[in-house]
Amino acid sequence: MKEIMDRLSSYNIFNYLLPGVLFAVFGSRLTDFAFLIENPFAAAFLYYFYGLVISRIGSLLVEPILKRLGYVSHSEYEQYVSASKSDDHILILSEVSNMYRTLSSLFLCLIVVISCEFLSKSIGLTTWASNGIALAAFGALFAVSYVKQSAYVVSRIAVAAKAKNDHGEKK
Repeated sequence: MKEIMDRLSSYNIFNYLLPGVLFAVFGSRLTDFAFLIENPFAAAFLYYFYGLVISRIGSLLVEPILKRLGYVSHSEYEQYVSASKSDDHILILSEVSNMYRTLSSLFLCLIVVISCEFLSKSIGLTTWASNGIALAAFGALFAVSYVKQSAYVVSRIAVAAKAKNDHGEKK
């Protein structure tokens, strides 16, 4: 367990593990759902997963909504990659920005879970149906996340190829 914790980056801790733990604590206190578990080894993985889901929701829902409303803007990805190579603070600022986005998403997720519990009780939705809906939502969430992440990889490769070509042309 210590080896796993040693390998976690600050990004993983602040964008996945911390929000996952907070979700488990708040979700267990605000609803009848049992998000907290006693086995520390299993809990670490489960809370990390909660945080991963919350982070993806932030990336796929919160960020685009705030962009559309004009509250958030981003530089071109090529500029970000280039600038982050010369200014280490950009990576730190980006990590903090992502943490705030994930924490915003955390509270949105808590509102959704509370609302779903209320709605489920109101209409008499079975546990089986609720679980099916949740599994379908998780599947869709991670499929869209995969598409978005693949686009980042392609962009990163394009930036690296351009930099290599530009560097080669200067010689």
